[in-house]
Amino acid sequence: MDPFTERTPRVVSASKLHRAAARRKSGRFLAEGANSVEAALTTGRAVEVFCEDGAADRFSALVELASSSGVPVSPVTTRALRSLSDTVTPAGIVAVCRQVVLGPDAVEASGSETDGGDRGGGEGVGGVTPPRLVAIGQAVSEPGNVGTLIRVSDALGADAVWFTEGAADPENSKAVRASAGSLFHVPVVRGVAEADLVSRARAAGLQVAVATADGEVDVEHADELLARPTAWVFGNEAHGIPDDLAAAADLRVRIPIRGRAESLNIVTAASICLHTSVRVQGARP
Repeated sequence: MDPFTERTPRVVSASKLHRAAARRKSGRFLAEGANSVEAALTTGRAVEVFCEDGAADRFSALVELASSSGVPVSPVTTRALRSLSDTVTPAGIVAVCRQVVLGPDAVEASGSETDGGDRGGGEGVGGVTPPRLVAIGQAVSEPGNVGTLIRVSDALGADAVWFTEGAADPENSKAVRASAGSLFHVPVVRGVAEADLVSRARAAGLQVAVATADGEVDVEHADELLARPTAWVFGNEAHGIPDDLAAAADLRVRIPIRGRAESLNIVTAASICLHTSVRVQGARP
């Protein structure tokens, strides 16, 4: 078949998914690159794949996976691919996917499914185990940080990632790309009201720990405190954790900085804190 162009209706419709309003209305989003497309296909979230004309051999395994899953694969021109990508150098393959991010009402149900990759805790209601480790991004505004926080949380075995109101959309193309497929592997909730954050975490059986420069305990001395199921809150890149949220938390933890750097970025801080919790809580699948 002739490759689709940037004017082909299916390409035009898919390219609109760069806009948040179109994603909300359609319940669809774009995943670009081999890692993300593979994750979308293996989790059954991909509904269509666009592959640059002439690149089918390079992505033969993904094309075969899509075909065996009943997902249509359409060749597209280079110009059409650029309209589906938000990068200077498109990756060559893009999938249109069904929405994966959950709304705030899913907070209490965002533990691990008992039939697939149980990450700890006793069995809860409806085949979901209560979470033991959750990462929360408070008003994280950079899509790249949103995606990388999801990736780090997935890598370290967190049961879910929550984002408060005002955070960047985890299904934004840049966030999806930064997650490197992890968006499809770990439950992600967005739109949690900051005023309800602590109470909802506690209702899910989690203590609330905030990472803050003026914390009362060093993370390296917090093993006993972090043995309990924990929701870690990481603040907005520019402003950090609001004072009222920090005051309401159960733990205020600092990461010692022994060099001359003024601070750590949100993802580096999250990596240290989540790794500490995983180590303390014991081996996790």
